[in-house]
Amino acid sequence: MLTNAPLIAPSADNQIAQEYDHAAPGRRWFAVYTASRHEKRAAQHFDQREISHFLPLYRAQRVWKCGSRVELDLPLFPGYLFVNVNNVERVRVLQVPGVLSMVCGLDGKPASISPEEIDSLRTGLLFRHAEPHPYLAAGQRVRIRSGALAGIQGTVARVKNGLRVVLTLDLIMQSFSVEVQHDEIEPIN
Repeated sequence: MLTNAPLIAPSADNQIAQEYDHAAPGRRWFAVYTASRHEKRAAQHFDQREISHFLPLYRAQRVWKCGSRVELDLPLFPGYLFVNVNNVERVRVLQVPGVLSMVCGLDGKPASISPEEIDSLRTGLLFRHAEPHPYLAAGQRVRIRSGALAGIQGTVARVKNGLRVVLTLDLIMQSFSVEVQHDEIEPIN
């Protein structure tokens, strides 16, 4: 059963999400590709149509030409959001204005994302500052072994005195970076 109650605590104003039922049979998470800068509008349409979804956002400060500063909530993965639907509801997803397609795997069929990866992303973003990062194909691969985002793999990039790990969702070829401690990561062979 879907409700309009947010899954994230009200203090987490940087996430747009809708509650979903883990026990619903046949429901899986899929990445949806949207028209440029239509992620929030598509999320509003999903709310209206009671389609369970998750749009991870991050807060960024911008300076307009007039010199005024504004804080904006922007999509962490520009052009993408996630829906939790069954096979029948996939058609309803594609009818939403601004939605171009569902992300497909090599077999040409919509590729699902594990609920654990979505849950880890959802809860991890509450405790860490994340921002988009260009997709990287090369670099040392690591896995976050403790704390928020535990189990997610990424690429290490050193920034000043700390470590910044670039985490990648390979299905949608999108990345974001997050600061971690040395003891929170382990290399992948």
